[in-house]
Amino acid sequence: MTSGRKRNVLGVLVDATDYAAATEQVVAAAQERRPLALTALAVHGVMTGVLDRAHNARLNSFDVVTPDGQPVRWALNLLHGVGLTDRVYGPTLTLHVLSRFADEGLPVYLYGSTEETLSRLIPALERMFPALKIAGVEPSKFRAVRPGEDVEIADRIKASGARLVLVGLGCPRQEVFAYAMRPLLDMPLMAVGAAFDYHAGLLRKPPPWMQRAGLEWLWRLGLEPKRLWHRYLVLNPAYLSRLFGQKTGLWKATPPAPATERPAGFAV
Repeated sequence: MTSGRKRNVLGVLVDATDYAAATEQVVAAAQERRPLALTALAVHGVMTGVLDRAHNARLNSFDVVTPDGQPVRWALNLLHGVGLTDRVYGPTLTLHVLSRFADEGLPVYLYGSTEETLSRLIPALERMFPALKIAGVEPSKFRAVRPGEDVEIADRIKASGARLVLVGLGCPRQEVFAYAMRPLLDMPLMAVGAAFDYHAGLLRKPPPWMQRAGLEWLWRLGLEPKRLWHRYLVLNPAYLSRLFGQKTGLWKATPPAPATERPAGFAV
């Protein structure tokens, strides 16, 4: 189990952690009934912070930020010599956490995505984890939160008896949601990205060799070129150039202080 302090990757504070340590942090927060916000960031997630200082500050307030992509793990090793041997991939971390929650009898709440995706996801999770308790399910509204609606959502989640919220709204909406809702909930929130779609069987995973080589972006670009071309063909080179700048000292990559104020509006 590896769990260390946060390290600066392009100004975003990322945890030098592994699956076991990240899972334990989520389970402990659930058992102790305390808030915790976790996200797993690949290159795109890191770059959302680089390009938006206010969002960077939100990311730096997260309790746990795992290196979801191999390039983020490589950056931690290159810049800080942490010696991580594997990334902490959001969809896989989700399964580690759900396995523990099933064993501990801790209920979970699924928030986000579409009704169609959730209708396929729930039976898939129940097949994988027969003892898993799903306390509630709520699809995304695909709009901005209305006045007072955040409290209503939090009340529904708490009334369900859930001890964990999995948030599948897509990056960076899910991170803003988790950040905004953390003060209203006494449980962990995990921004899990494409985990809902993967585990519902709606997205095909790349071969293991592509994942190990950090080429998952190429696989996803091939599946959704119109939607993802900017994310990968523009942001990937920008990430590499900034990583070079931070490593050589040409760019200080100073992390902003963690945010403390809740956003006035966010996607639900």
